[in-house]
Amino acid sequence: MIAAVGRPKDQALAAAIRDYETRAARYWPIEIIEVKGERADPSTSAAAGAAMVRMREGVRLRERIGAEAAIVACDASGKSMSSEDFATWLMTEREKAHDVAFVIGGAFGLDGRLRDGAQLRLSLAPWTLPHEIARLVLAEQIYRAGTIIRGEPYHK
Repeated sequence: MIAAVGRPKDQALAAAIRDYETRAARYWPIEIIEVKGERADPSTSAAAGAAMVRMREGVRLRERIGAEAAIVACDASGKSMSSEDFATWLMTEREKAHDVAFVIGGAFGLDGRLRDGAQLRLSLAPWTLPHEIARLVLAEQIYRAGTIIRGEPYHK
């Protein structure tokens, strides 16, 4: 499962995301969940507004994910893995019959409770990425993991 705040606005980027999510679905059961992004209240401070946005988006994500899935919070400060290590980890989770929910926050990131309660915090890059780019990178790596597990030539 990929759970993300918002829908991709740029049509070319949206098409690339859909393409990799479709490719990844050949190897892994994938459900896409998109929750509505929250707007910051202009009457509050920037920090309080960002915290409120993260909290509300986190509640929406949590409600849609459900209690059974192992949450993987996509976070720049999370664990880095090679593509091969990620493929092995994902296969191990699937063999354990765990549903995995990869969670991507909105413009202000993920709510701390969701991020800190995750089974794994996963770094997609050492940089802060726009959430649409993070979703594209994640979908491509899930697809790549499938090709690695099956020994297909995509991963060179």
